[in-house]
Amino acid sequence: QVQLVESGGGLVQPGGSLRLSCAASGIIFWFADMAWYRQAPEKQRELVASISRRGKTNYVDSVKGRFSISRDNAGNTVYLQLNNLKPEDTAVYYCNAVFDGTSQNYWGQGTQVTVSS
Repeated sequence: QVQLVESGGGLVQPGGSLRLSCAASGIIFWFADMAWYRQAPEKQRELVASISRRGKTNYVDSVKGRFSISRDNAGNTVYLQLNNLKPEDTAVYYCNAVFDGTSQNYWGQGTQVTVSS
């Protein structure tokens, strides 16, 4: 059974930091392309950051220089470091795993990030 379990969300003041984690099980983690998405109320889910199985990273423009995605293949975990948080970063953050050349596409349950003073 495939599971992606996110953790690390919470309430933080503007300018603060959080580190999100996504622990994967039931998949060959090192073979997966991993990503973090977010969805704010009444908005579409958007891709925030991705990291390929080879370690190549990409970010949406709005988080470049503030967020950093990384992965630990030995620990089957992908991380998202969120720095200099802004109120517009408030959303539910979801972990995603896909496998190139297949239709396999897995999601976690999400973790809430709220940026407010």
